[in-house]
Amino acid sequence: MKKMIPLLSSICLILICATMSFASGTIKIGGLFAVTGPASFLGEPEKKTLEMLVKEANEKGGINGLKLEAVIYDTGGDATKAVQLATKLIKDDKVSVIIGPSTTGESMAVIPVTEKEKIPLISCAAGIKITDPVKPWVFKTPANDHIAAEKILAYMAGKKQKSFALLTVTDGFGASGREQIKVLAKQKGFTIVADEVYGPKDTDMTAQLTKIRGIKPDAIICWGTNPGPAVITKNVKQLGIKTPLYMSHGVASKKYIELAGPDSAEGVMLPAGKLAIYDALPKGDAQYKLLKGYDQNYKKTYGVEASTFGGYAYDAFLLVTGAIKKAGSTPEQIRTGIEQTSKLVSISGVFTMTPKDHNGLDLSAFEMVKVVKGDWALAK
Repeated sequence: MKKMIPLLSSICLILICATMSFASGTIKIGGLFAVTGPASFLGEPEKKTLEMLVKEANEKGGINGLKLEAVIYDTGGDATKAVQLATKLIKDDKVSVIIGPSTTGESMAVIPVTEKEKIPLISCAAGIKITDPVKPWVFKTPANDHIAAEKILAYMAGKKQKSFALLTVTDGFGASGREQIKVLAKQKGFTIVADEVYGPKDTDMTAQLTKIRGIKPDAIICWGTNPGPAVITKNVKQLGIKTPLYMSHGVASKKYIELAGPDSAEGVMLPAGKLAIYDALPKGDAQYKLLKGYDQNYKKTYGVEASTFGGYAYDAFLLVTGAIKKAGSTPEQIRTGIEQTSKLVSISGVFTMTPKDHNGLDLSAFEMVKVVKGDWALAK
C-alpha cells in the first residue's frame, strides 16, 4: 500500500498538470473584415467590436477557462484577398472559427474554403444566398435581405404606396436584394415601374433618377451599401424629387447620414436593427439592456457610438462563446453548438438556429426608422 502512494501521487500530479494545461489553452477566433476600402464602414466597427469583446472575456477568465485570441485580417473588401486570408487563417493560424467577411461577395467567395476545411464561418453580410440553401459550416448574423425587403413593403402598404422604382447596386448585396424585392413585390401586389442599377464606384446617379422622376412612382427603393446610397440621396435632393425614399438595412448607421448630409437624408426611411433607436424602446424590451451596454462600452473604449454593423460581429461572438460553453471548443463542437442556439438575445435580434436555418432571425429583428434632424427616429 505504501508503494502505491507515490504512484497515486504521481498520477494525480499528471492529471492536475493536464487540467492546468487545458485550462491555460487558447481558442483562436479568426476575423475577416473590410477594415479599409469602400466597405470600411462595415469592417472597422466589426474589427473593433471583436477586439473589445475578446479583451473583456479574457479579463473575466476566458471561456470555460480557455483564453481567447482574435487573429484578424483586413480584406479591403476584396473577394480574392478574402479567400487568400481565409486559407491563411485555417492553414497557418489554426483558427477554430472565422467571423466575417463583411460583404456578401467576399462571403460567397470564402464559403467553399471553409466548407472544404470544415471550419465554421459566421458571415457579417446580409445576402440570403450565404445561408440559403443551408451549408453545414456556414452561418450569418445580419437578418436575411428578404426580411428587410418585407419590412419595407409592409410599411409601404400601410402608407398605401403601391408602385415603386427600384435602384440597386450591381454587386452581390444589390443583386440579392433586387431578386428578393421583385419576388416579394409580385407576391404582395406591388408594381415595379422602374428597375434601374448603378455600379459600386459610380459617383452620380442623376440619369437614373431623372428617368424615375418622369415616371412618378409612389416610392423609390434603393438597395446598396455606402457610398452609393449617400450619393443617390444627395442626387434626389438636388433634383428636387419629393417621392418617399427608402434605403436598405445596408446603410443603417450614422455614417450614411454623415455622407449624405443631414439635410439631404431628412425623411429617408429604412429597416434597421434596434441598436439604432434603442433609447426609444420600452425598457422591458428583451434586447434593451444588451444594446445599451454595448453602446456604452463601445463609446468608452473608442469614443464613438456603436454601429449596427459592429453589432454583427458582437452577435457572432455571442454565438461562438455560447457554442463553446455548450458543446466544446473544436471546430466541429463549435459548429454543432451554434446550430443548437435557441432564443439567444443579441444585438441584431433573438437568434434561434436549426439545421434548416443558419440565420435564425425573423421580422422582429428590424424596426422601420426615419432620418429626423440628423438622427434616427422610429418611423410611424
